[in-house]
Amino acid sequence: MMKLKGSIVDVPGTKLGHAHNEKALTGCTVVIWEDGAVCSVDVRGSAPGTRETDLLEPTRLVDRVHAVCLSGGSSYGLDAASGVMEFLEQKGIGADVRFGVVPIVPAAVLFDLSVGDPSVRPDRNMGYLAASLASDVEARQGNVGAGCGASVGKVGGFEKAMKGGLGTASISLPGGLVIGAVAAVNALGEVRDPATGEVLAGPIGDAGELEDSITWLAKRPFSFNPVPPGTNTTLAIVASNANFSKSQVKKVAEMAQNGLARTIYPVHTLHDGDTVFAAATGGVDASVDLVGSLSAEVVAAAIVRAVKASESAGGLPAYRDLAGGRQGGESV
Repeated sequence: MMKLKGSIVDVPGTKLGHAHNEKALTGCTVVIWEDGAVCSVDVRGSAPGTRETDLLEPTRLVDRVHAVCLSGGSSYGLDAASGVMEFLEQKGIGADVRFGVVPIVPAAVLFDLSVGDPSVRPDRNMGYLAASLASDVEARQGNVGAGCGASVGKVGGFEKAMKGGLGTASISLPGGLVIGAVAAVNALGEVRDPATGEVLAGPIGDAGELEDSITWLAKRPFSFNPVPPGTNTTLAIVASNANFSKSQVKKVAEMAQNGLARTIYPVHTLHDGDTVFAAATGGVDASVDLVGSLSAEVVAAAIVRAVKASESAGGLPAYRDLAGGRQGGESV
């Protein structure tokens, strides 16, 4: 895996904002394109929670969105997108429908009700706040936004889980092409470093050691039911400044899912709602194969950074808490 730094805001025309409740351990993250961006989506998990994703298919009329909202709170968290819409409408940002503007804000949610206070979820007010705080310099990671209450390694149940989080990364190429991603990591499976194969975060064994998720499943092939269905999910947004059509960014979203497959084991399960949005702001000619391939790398880097930047919360240990005094964050 390429060692990537930066943030999704390195993509021209892109802003990133977070809002969260550190006590309740939930939050939302918003990516805004005030001038709009061509956008599509690829859903691989079997338990997604989404809003306005149907219109992102290439055959649908609308081809530009103004923001994408990632949220905790399970299906309740979809309400945060309404606050994003309200903020954008007040700024006059949206699709011109003659009688006003309609901001196009697709959204996806992850399940974080198992940590913190499950009665507190991202709502319209939190979505509005995240949008109002969005900027082109935001690059915080870990227990922020949609990653505030995220957890990973739940094949053995929540009592064996570790803290997940939110990460972002980017890459810039000669010629001006920039690709960036943000990911909220709340997977059923463990997270591994693609470069070394090291398990960074996963189910904790009885002796405090990290267990291998696939090995754990293989020992229980007919009795796996550690957590309720749909209580996981990794969400990602990948953006570039390529000149792409809606069908082309659809392919980028599909290829970007490889970033999840390189870092999360197992991934795209019946218990996950894994969803990747892809967007293009325009300005640079580039091939779909190049952008799609690099998007997978950038998404993988964002996932690794999310785990390394996370801090223990809600009774869940984090990467940096494990034996050996491993340090998180900026070594990615």
